[in-house]
Parts: sequence; C-alpha cells; structure tokens
Amino acid sequence: MPRIVLASQSPARRTVLIQAGVIPEIHVSHVDEEAIEAAMPGASPEDLCLALATAKARAVAASYSDDADALVVGCDSVFDVDGRAFSKASSEAEVRERWSLMLGRSGVLRTGHWVIHPSTGEEAGAVCSTVVHLGRPDQQEQDAYLATGEPLQVAGGFTLDALGGAFVDGIEGDPSNVVGLSLPTLRHLLAGLGVVWTDLWGRP
Repeated sequence: MPRIVLASQSPARRTVLIQAGVIPEIHVSHVDEEAIEAAMPGASPEDLCLALATAKARAVAASYSDDADALVVGCDSVFDVDGRAFSKASSEAEVRERWSLMLGRSGVLRTGHWVIHPSTGEEAGAVCSTVVHLGRPDQQEQDAYLATGEPLQVAGGFTLDALGGAFVDGIEGDPSNVVGLSLPTLRHLLAGLGVVWTDLWGRP
C-alpha cells in the first residue's frame, strides 16, 4: 500500500494531512534552508519555495530507495509581498519590522511541493499560491500575539488555523495552502505518479 513520508517537522502540515484522512510518516530533512536561500540571490518567491521543497524531499528520499511503497513529500512556504519572499522570522524585532510592511495589506502565500517515488526515481513538483488579506491588529493585540511565540513559527508571521486567524481578513484560493500544504495540489501531483488519493486514506 502506498504511504506518505512527510519531509517536514511542521505540526500544521501533519495535521492537514491527518484531517484529510492521510496519516503520514514523519522524516525531518534537516536541510540548511539559509544556505539554499543564500545560494539563490534574486530568486523569485516561487522559485525559492520550490527549490527548498525539492531539497527537503530529495534529502529524505535517499533513505527510501528500496521502499516501493514510500512517497516522499517536501514542502516549503514563503509569504510574498511585492515580489519579496518572507519565510520564518528569526527574532521578535524582525517580526515587528515585517508587520510594519504587511499589516492592512495583501500578500501571496506560496507553497512549493515536491513529491518523489524513491524506488522508481519519479519526481513531480508545483507551487500553489493563495492571496491573503491581512487585517490591522492594534498595538496591544500585536504585543499579545507576539508574546505567544506563534508568529516566529510560520512564514509571514501569521497563521490561518490558530491564534493568528482572527487577524486575517480573508483569503482568495486554497485555505490548506495557507496552513502549509495544498491538498488539491498534492492530489494532482500524486495522480501524475499513478497514485489514487483515496488509496492513501487511513494508511499508517
């Protein structure tokens, strides 16, 4: 039976899959994301998130070359504001600086997806983009939200599915993509590798 190996430590991505009936095996890639970003100066947000997703999937796929049932999935998300890619912030000061550019505006959450069937060497990838309209939380709300630590864990400094959801005025596109993994995109990629989505339901 086919099974998904998720090359990510993101609890949100894992939860998205489980809620959709797919129970993934977790295998963290430990890819040096900063090194990849540094090697791609001037890259578009689409190219950057896809390159990071590809690197994660390939790093993990090397451990499953003899496993015919494994399907390795790598993902990476960036928040695109005016063509500039924002991934996770490294400090509270950086979050505040980004918020000064983003609040009350719209950006695009872009998630790169890369799928590998290690035993056959087949690979496929795509970027899913969802427009996110951010609200304008006041200073007290910003301070309280930042104190939770959540803004440091996600691209763009806001979540849709947790505490930050109240500060997102709306989206245009796939909501699961904003959480970090687009279910429709993944289904289409797997179909291209001959995998039927419903065959993955309930498979550990």
